Amino acid sequence: MPFRARFIEDARIRLTRQGMPFHDQERAINLLGLLLDGLDDSVAQKDEVLDSLLESIADTGKLMLIIEQQAAELDALKRTTLNLTSSLDLQHVLDAVVKEAMQLVKDANDAHIYLYDEPVLVFGASLTRNGNKNKVLTEPRKDGLTYSVVKERKPIVVEDMGNHPLYSHTPKDWTGSIIGIPLMMGTRVVGVMNMARTRTGEFSRSEIRLLGLLSDQAAIAIINARLHSAVSQQARSDMLTGLPNRRALDARLDEEISRSTRSGQPFGVVMIDLDGFKAINDTYGHECGDDFLRRIASHLQASLRTSDFLARYGGDEMTLILPETDLNQAAHVARKVQAQLTGLSLTLPDGKSISMSVSGGIAIFPKHADTAPSLLRAADEALYKAKRHARGAFMGARGPTSELGELRKMNPN
Repeated sequence: MPFRARFIEDARIRLTRQGMPFHDQERAINLLGLLLDGLDDSVAQKDEVLDSLLESIADTGKLMLIIEQQAAELDALKRTTLNLTSSLDLQHVLDAVVKEAMQLVKDANDAHIYLYDEPVLVFGASLTRNGNKNKVLTEPRKDGLTYSVVKERKPIVVEDMGNHPLYSHTPKDWTGSIIGIPLMMGTRVVGVMNMARTRTGEFSRSEIRLLGLLSDQAAIAIINARLHSAVSQQARSDMLTGLPNRRALDARLDEEISRSTRSGQPFGVVMIDLDGFKAINDTYGHECGDDFLRRIASHLQASLRTSDFLARYGGDEMTLILPETDLNQAAHVARKVQAQLTGLSLTLPDGKSISMSVSGGIAIFPKHADTAPSLLRAADEALYKAKRHARGAFMGARGPTSELGELRKMNPN
């Protein structure tokens, strides 16, 4: 065998014994060939020369692997940052985090995120290797991994769930390995991400490092999404009563009109005004009036269906949106509202007790109007007539020209 071929074959055998992967061997052999070109045969045939060359190649190969690994980590971090900052919607952020996590640990079985709302953990998002999203498999155990991560504020690796104190009282089919990583901003824990594998064994340093980078980015993205949600909520909420404000009402009306147009189902708008509220303000002051408004708003909100939408329109007027509701059904809700307030006793600063009554106007989409402004106007006109002619009652809006004579008074008693 020619010297050069024998030399390279000997090098390949040594590299194989060292456990170097095949594709890295080929790169090392090519590098060795370049080094041989600079040596004459008499020097190259010495064993110590081969040993020295192979050591140089091994060191170079390790360096190249480190560089490639770091480049891959930087690329993953860049991709993660872009994905997590592309939206301020919290659920979108959480879904992006578990998706990125599944890409970082190739043999992962599933990834879960639990948000920490002190003192409890609540489900945030999940993803399995089969593509199943946001399925809650189990709630975090007080003595389990997830709460332990919150308590210790550092990653916890369980190499074998079947033989670990944290899983001593769990079902027998809970097997494999799992890592729990805190999502932290400074010293504050905002959540925990768990990643499980069906096989036992440790997670590599590279995997732990990448998951740590991901968790840092995730914590920032979660806090930003929560802040955005809080600011948006404040912008759409009435500062006094906590009810949605006029801006939120307009947005909800547009949504209901679109939904009603698609489904063909009507919906109702009820304008509600507190009878005698101005006298309370004038007699006892705005602080007392504000307190009354807060209590009445809270009382009404608690009595409605989850699908109903109550907003403060302005002053002592409130607007109620009733999805998939016709005129008769809206009248029934109006009677219920009146009954709820009649049963509410309010104590005045001088010790007197009063019960509030309300007047209201009802308009139905598309019977009485086919746009949001005209629907509100129709309900407001009906309210005005009720206040003028039948205080303490609800009136239906006038219909189109062919129904101008229709004005229904709905006595709540």
